Amino acid sequence: MTFEDIYRFFESPPPTYLNKELAVCYTLATLLQEDSYGTALIQHLGEVRPDLRLSDTVLYSALKFLEEEGAIAGYWQKVEGRGRPRRMYHLCPEAQLQARELADLWERYLTQPGHQPLLTPQHAWVSSS
Repeated sequence: MTFEDIYRFFESPPPTYLNKELAVCYTLATLLQEDSYGTALIQHLGEVRPDLRLSDTVLYSALKFLEEEGAIAGYWQKVEGRGRPRRMYHLCPEAQLQARELADLWERYLTQPGHQPLLTPQHAWVSSS
């Protein structure tokens, strides 16, 4: 390692990997726009935010959580020229409000300076179930 390597690191830092909480918010923000599938969600993030990455493991854990909570539903879609159908996900109508709230947290996370809290400690989480 050289001092030049250190400067290069700060000029072009490595991408940040999303955790499950952020993956849930990102997924909901995306599904508010249109139905999607796992690989497309990962690729889309890389296109719009090259500084962020989402691993398959974290994404599919987030998708499983959202399905179990009833926020999203999956369905199979045949794709021309592809042998197997693709697992698509869509936002359930009853989860719209919560999805918008979490999508807003995602947008705030993307624009926050540093790692400032996005909610106050007294923010009470109210489950829709």
